[in-house]
Amino acid sequence: MNIKKIASLFVAGTMALSLAACGLSAPVATETAPEPVAEETQEEEAAPVEETAEEPAADAAAAGDPAVTLVMAEVNPLDTIVGQMDSKFKEEVEKLSGGSITIDLQASGVLGSENDVLDTMLGGGGTIQMSRISAFALTSYGGEKSKLLSIPYTFADRDHFWAFATSDLAQEFLNEPSEKGSGIKGLFYGEEGFRHFFGVKPFESIDDLAGLKIRVSNDPVMNGMVEGLGSSPTVVAFGELYSALQTGVVDAAEQPIANYKSNAFNEVANNMILDGHTLGAVQVIITDEAWNSLTEAQQEAMMEAGKIASEYCRQISEEAENKVLEELKADGCNIVEVTDKTPWQEACKAVIEENTSDQAELYQQILDMAK
Repeated sequence: MNIKKIASLFVAGTMALSLAACGLSAPVATETAPEPVAEETQEEEAAPVEETAEEPAADAAAAGDPAVTLVMAEVNPLDTIVGQMDSKFKEEVEKLSGGSITIDLQASGVLGSENDVLDTMLGGGGTIQMSRISAFALTSYGGEKSKLLSIPYTFADRDHFWAFATSDLAQEFLNEPSEKGSGIKGLFYGEEGFRHFFGVKPFESIDDLAGLKIRVSNDPVMNGMVEGLGSSPTVVAFGELYSALQTGVVDAAEQPIANYKSNAFNEVANNMILDGHTLGAVQVIITDEAWNSLTEAQQEAMMEAGKIASEYCRQISEEAENKVLEELKADGCNIVEVTDKTPWQEACKAVIEENTSDQAELYQQILDMAK
C-alpha cells in the first residue's frame, strides 16, 4: 500500500472517531421532503427551469413545514372530468407545498360511496381527510345552501354555473358546513357536466320515464324530481349500480356523460336521453381537523392549488364531455336529444318550489347570474 493511501485512511479514521466522540453522525439525508413522483409531473421534470422558479414551494420547504399525508376519496375513476381535476389538485398541492403535503388519492370508489366517505370523515379517526363530493350530498351534513345547486334546471348553461362558482356567494356555500360545526370545509368548486337519464330500454320522450324504477342516492331533491317525472325513486349505492341495472333492480339512473362511460354503464343500459336536469356541481372538501393541522403556508398552498384545479376543470369539462358523447354514438349508444325542456320543467315545478321556498332570495341570486 502506498504512502498516500495510508495517509488518507488515517485521516478518515481520525474524523470518524472525532464525530463519534462528540455524539454526532454524518448526515445521510436532507430535511427537505423528497419531491413526490406522479404521472402528471413528467413534463415538469423535463423543464427544471419552471420548477426552480416556484418561490412558494421553496419557501414552504425552507420553512420546515411538517410532512403531511392527506387521504382523498373519489368515487369515480381518474379518467373522468372530476378524476382529472383531482389529479391536477394533487399535483399542484404537492408542488406548491414544496413536497411537505402528499395527497393520497384513492379513486374508483375504493373508500366507499360519497355518503360512506362523509360518514367516515365526520366520524373521526382520521382515515379519510379529504374528498371530492357532489354538492347535493352535503345537504344532510350542514350544507343546506348547497341544496340549491341541485335544483332541477337551475343553471341555463356552463357559463351560468361558473359565474356562480367564481363569485363571493360561492365562498359562503363552501364555508357553511364548517361554520355550522359539521366538521368539514369546502375548498373549491368544480363540475362534472350536465346530468342525464339513462336506462335499459330506449327513450323517446319524457313519457318513457313513467313507471320506471330510477336509482337515486336518497337525496330529497332527486327523490322529488324522479317522483315528479312519474317514476319510482329506488336507493342503490353507486358501487352497486352496474349490477342493479344488470339484474333489473332498477330500470334507469342518471349521471353526467363522462361518468356514464367511464363506469361502463352503457354495457348494461345503452340508452340515454339528454335532458340536462342538473349540472353536476362538485366541491373538494377537507375535515376541519386536517385543515387546522396545516401550517399557514400549507393552507395557502392548498387554496392556490384549488384555484388552479378549479380553472383546469372549467377548461376541460365541455370538451371532454363532447368527446365522450361522440364516442358513445360511434359505439352504438342510443342517444336522444331533448329540444324542448318545458315539459320537464313543468314536471319538476313542485320539487323546485318546495326546496327553494325557505331560501327564495338566495336562490334568486343564483338565477340572476345567468347571462
